[in-house]
Amino acid sequence: MKSIFAALALAVLAGCTTTPTTPKYDTTYDAVGQSSRARFLVLHYTVANTPASIKILTQQQVSSHYLLTDEAQPKIYRLVDENRAAWHAGNSSWKNFTQLNNSSIGIEIVNAGWKDTPQGRVYAPFPQAQMDALLPLVKDIVARHGIAPENVLGHSDIAPLRKQDPGPQFPWQRLAQEGLVLWPDANRVAAVRPAFDALLPDVAWFQRKLATHGFGLVQSGTYDEATRTTLAAFQMKYRPRDISGVADAETAALLEVLTTPANTPPPVVQAALAPMAPTAPTAPMPAPMSTPTPMPTPTLPEPTPVLPVEPTPETAPAPATPVITTP
Repeated sequence: MKSIFAALALAVLAGCTTTPTTPKYDTTYDAVGQSSRARFLVLHYTVANTPASIKILTQQQVSSHYLLTDEAQPKIYRLVDENRAAWHAGNSSWKNFTQLNNSSIGIEIVNAGWKDTPQGRVYAPFPQAQMDALLPLVKDIVARHGIAPENVLGHSDIAPLRKQDPGPQFPWQRLAQEGLVLWPDANRVAAVRPAFDALLPDVAWFQRKLATHGFGLVQSGTYDEATRTTLAAFQMKYRPRDISGVADAETAALLEVLTTPANTPPPVVQAALAPMAPTAPTAPMPAPMSTPTPMPTPTLPEPTPVLPVEPTPETAPAPATPVITTP
């Protein structure tokens, strides 16, 4: 009898217990109004060798979706699923978006960064094999997510006051030749350059153009440290032979072409309203990427290994103001 009562009690208890079930979904329909959550692709360098990079990116809070090694036959490690946010961007902004962890795919590239020598600052090259492995990865990501060329960026684009990777040795123009990166038309640059050689615009013009291009730069109207550093970040991508941060005629021509539609008439430049720093002498062209080359020393953040960055939610579309933080 006792066993019968025990069985009945268990049956009653079982009837009172709610068994969790997995919801079932009907996937007959697929909405037209949708897009990928990834709007941006951000490229970094690690300032660490491959074993250290793997340890940092997998055992600390900082992470990236992919890690590209610098071996003779480079490996691509996927560390975070693309449907999830990796913590690689930190305090960041581009155009009307801030805190880009939630809206970007991050690729860390094993590279030593730079070091200062008696001959000047030397940036580590990116091996040809490493770039040959990177291009198909970038093509695949931007194709699947519909990422526009103007949103394929470096860490120095989205956080110029904190970061300077992937640096002036990174071959942005090669990516541009594949249609992966926004690039200024050389003929248009040559056509507008004489106007800026004749009369350099004031600092407020440079700040407006940098903001139009995408940088989160405070429009101070003065040639301050933030403006110089942001100009250097722009030059690292589009004029890497001279990354002094000086607001010169060539930089003005590049900004004009990148921020105005094709067939725009040559600019009419207003007289300078704020004093500008003297133009630095043009540095020689860097040697091929296989040879580390002394470069002019800009005002840039010190290179540091990838470090933990707590995730913060994305905010849009309020204009962003860069925040200087410790790496």
